[in-house]
Amino acid sequence: MVLALQIILGICFVGIAGMLIVDINKNHKGELKSAGGKKWAQGMFVGILCNFLDTLGCGSFAPSTFLYKVFKNVEDINIPGTLNVGDTFPVIFEALIFTTSVECEPVFLVAMCVAAMVGAYAFAEIITKWEINQIRLWLGWAMVACAIIMVCKNHGVGPFGAVGEGAGFLPNQWQFWVAVILNVLWGALMDVGFGLYAPCMATCLLLGCSGGTCFPVFMGSCALLMPANSIVFIKKGRYDAVATLGNFIGGCIGVFIAWKIITSLPMYWLINLVCVVLLWTAYTILSARSKALKEAKAA
Repeated sequence: MVLALQIILGICFVGIAGMLIVDINKNHKGELKSAGGKKWAQGMFVGILCNFLDTLGCGSFAPSTFLYKVFKNVEDINIPGTLNVGDTFPVIFEALIFTTSVECEPVFLVAMCVAAMVGAYAFAEIITKWEINQIRLWLGWAMVACAIIMVCKNHGVGPFGAVGEGAGFLPNQWQFWVAVILNVLWGALMDVGFGLYAPCMATCLLLGCSGGTCFPVFMGSCALLMPANSIVFIKKGRYDAVATLGNFIGGCIGVFIAWKIITSLPMYWLINLVCVVLLWTAYTILSARSKALKEAKAA
């Protein structure tokens, strides 16, 4: 079952890479020839750093966008396509290496990936009608609460019990269905700009999965969503060729470095790292809500 998932991911990787190379050769040769060494170095730097952070669960879109703005090397109109196309490859690479190297119940892994796809593709119209600042409020504070509970579990404080050690769940367990249903929601929320990594991670942890098990689950979930977006942007030509290749090549390097670190961490420190990521995600979500409310008042 996991092998089938990996084969699908591999086909997506090769297929999207082929489309990208053909399109660059046909429509973006001039960009590559005119780009200086500075732009190539910036593209690789963004790819390595931001996908290193992505592998830790922090997400790559926000820091990549920030760095593109700082370097002023990608036009605003091309940033979404550059992120979606370029990051597709390191995200699939993440999923492939973590599903190979980290123990996870196969049925649970596949069910969670399918649930995220169903949420993203079947519930887009419903989710986009929700009030986004209310979602930010509830989701942001939910991440804070989850981080606090996990820190307490990790340090043996309070009535929360020990950190889970499970590698996933089976369909005859209630946790399986709670996790799958919530991952439908997390997949759907990607349609309005919310990353799946942190809420999926929080779900797995609170239900009793080990810290390591979270990684192949949230990575596999996202890896199956991004190829469809990439195809759209490649067909429209809305991406920066140099920055996209920087994400492609540099991103896979950053993922490999982060994988070596994550898989070598003792579970105690891995859980602490996950809690930091949850708090950072909460901060970004709640900050976005505060900014949106201020802009609405000023308008």
